[in-house]
Amino acid sequence: MNPPPIRRLLIVGGGTAGWMAAAALSHILNGAVRIELVESEAVGTVGVGEATIPPIRLFNQLLGIDENSFIRETQATFKLGIAFHDWFRQGQSYFHPFGAYGAPLGAAAFHQFWMRATGCGSAAGDLGPLGDYSPAEVAARLGRFVRPEDAPPSPLARLNYAFHFDAGLYARFLRRWSEARGVVRHEGRIADVLLRPADGFIQSVRLEDGRELAADFFIDCSGFRGLLIEGALKTGYEDWTHWLPADRAVAMPCGRLGPPAPYTQSTALSAGWRWRIPLQHRTGNGYVYSSAFLADDEAEATLRAALDAPPTGEPNFLRFTTGRRRKTWNKNCLSLGLASGFVEPLESTSIHLIQSGLSKLLLSFPDTGFAQADIDNYNRLMQTEFERVRDFIILHYHATERDDGPLWRQVRAMSVPDSLSQKIELFRSRGRVFRYEDELFQEASWIAVMMGQGVVPARCDPLTETVQPEQIRFRLSEIRSTIRRAVEQMPTHDDYIAARCKAPPLG
Repeated sequence: MNPPPIRRLLIVGGGTAGWMAAAALSHILNGAVRIELVESEAVGTVGVGEATIPPIRLFNQLLGIDENSFIRETQATFKLGIAFHDWFRQGQSYFHPFGAYGAPLGAAAFHQFWMRATGCGSAAGDLGPLGDYSPAEVAARLGRFVRPEDAPPSPLARLNYAFHFDAGLYARFLRRWSEARGVVRHEGRIADVLLRPADGFIQSVRLEDGRELAADFFIDCSGFRGLLIEGALKTGYEDWTHWLPADRAVAMPCGRLGPPAPYTQSTALSAGWRWRIPLQHRTGNGYVYSSAFLADDEAEATLRAALDAPPTGEPNFLRFTTGRRRKTWNKNCLSLGLASGFVEPLESTSIHLIQSGLSKLLLSFPDTGFAQADIDNYNRLMQTEFERVRDFIILHYHATERDDGPLWRQVRAMSVPDSLSQKIELFRSRGRVFRYEDELFQEASWIAVMMGQGVVPARCDPLTETVQPEQIRFRLSEIRSTIRRAVEQMPTHDDYIAARCKAPPLG
């Protein structure tokens, strides 16, 4: 006889993770499972994650959410990539664009032909930098934006984009969406977690007012503390601070000056890095840093001095340990968001990891038997996903020429995971990128960051020899000019928002 199906599911914690889970599960399960969520207005959420990557669009599309409505409700702007300043060396910048470079030229990847023609950029001359062959990067430089479906057939069809949005408003938006579809919200703080004596599975949670909420399956979205996955089940945590030493952040919003840029800015500083995220109604700012090299008051002073408009809120200090739970799913409890682990927001991956955790759960949704093979497979997939993201973030720190402070000297000299070391050596050899285990970041992302951080290939792919040099130069020049002309015909980012998805003033 098959074990009974899951009939009652409880999400512990709201915020972005909790309400994304409620929205996705209520949509997919379609009333077959009673979904409840418990959170407390008295418990704050982190809420600093305001930048995303393109897969967020798939999540909204899955739910059938109208994109323009979502943008208006969350004060969102569009994001074409991330501008990195002072990471490789002070005074040097590069751009990580969304979407591929160029167009097919032969059997090798496009960037290989650009490398052959320009000596890996050392003699770019009239062929320009690699970024000139990215519609997203050129549009970002010029402050332009258009959805590919709103543009005539052109290189803009390869444009990809994400969003900057107010994470608190996004959670509220998803709460309304979820409650309209039957999700039941409970207000209250959890005082205790009760385990089944027979097997140590979670039986229920008890609130401070005495109410007890039981369920078959629990999703822990309680933030860094991991109230269920760690507090009750003692799952354990794998600490990555030896590779990613930042353990603090201070966030502070400020007013908006001028049109919002269609990209995130990340600026490396002496003890970490600063973000700048433009929304419709304000600008998000923050400093991620290592407490071993910088005091909290110094971090706040540095951030305040960098604001380009008066602050609109008080500083919000966060403490964290970069790493992941040893098991993302343990017994009848699955963790999402900060409860499952944390990789600093340098590449805006936090919300994506929530989304990825949910998509993998739906592929392995349990019954009350909780088959260990499904749980083990889920944990293996999430471990790999976290580790691939970890490697990509480490690359930004490790591949640098900065030596102006102890943080940079430490990360330059440190040993990195073998999985990252192999990627670096492969790229340094012939500019090749291999993706494993359906990892998140595409080839173009690795190329942008490798070359931006000074990892220059010694030689290009031999398959570029199948195309004559003069033909390569002609096609490169043609592609570059075509992209430039197409981008110049796009509306400005601000004009596009004003015409289609301008948010009303907040009340």
